[in-house]
Amino acid sequence: MLGVKLICVGKLKEAYWRQAVAEYEKRLRPLCKWELVELAEARLSSEPSQAEIGAALEKEGETILRNAVGKIYPLCIEGKTVDSPGLAKRLAGAMQSPGAVSFVIGSSYGLSPAVKAAGEGISMSPMTFPHQLARVMLCEQIYRGFQILGNTKYHK
Repeated sequence: MLGVKLICVGKLKEAYWRQAVAEYEKRLRPLCKWELVELAEARLSSEPSQAEIGAALEKEGETILRNAVGKIYPLCIEGKTVDSPGLAKRLAGAMQSPGAVSFVIGSSYGLSPAVKAAGEGISMSPMTFPHQLARVMLCEQIYRGFQILGNTKYHK
């Protein structure tokens, strides 16, 4: 069974986001070895300098890479836009080798260059979404990917 790890910087504060993610976690658990890892955001001043942001991203990136397994898919604006069947193909490929995949959602300042370089960057859209919504959307897309692979009626 494929190991799927979702690594997120920051926690979901609002109950409705947590409930939405919990629903997809419930649906995913029979399909894969699901794991959600929430990492602490690096603390920054109220008006951080570029150097402070860069140091924070580097620190977060080290923690992300220590937690990642298998093929890494950082979500970033520079990444390749992938449709649902394309994500399903990536899941299928991960099932062959190495048997695990990590998706990464960074902080509001993004991801370190090291995290982006460690895997294949993917973008959900040219639009910008709040990280909480992106987490829910990614969980749904991972679930949809498994449904595509299972040839169910979920994906029409």
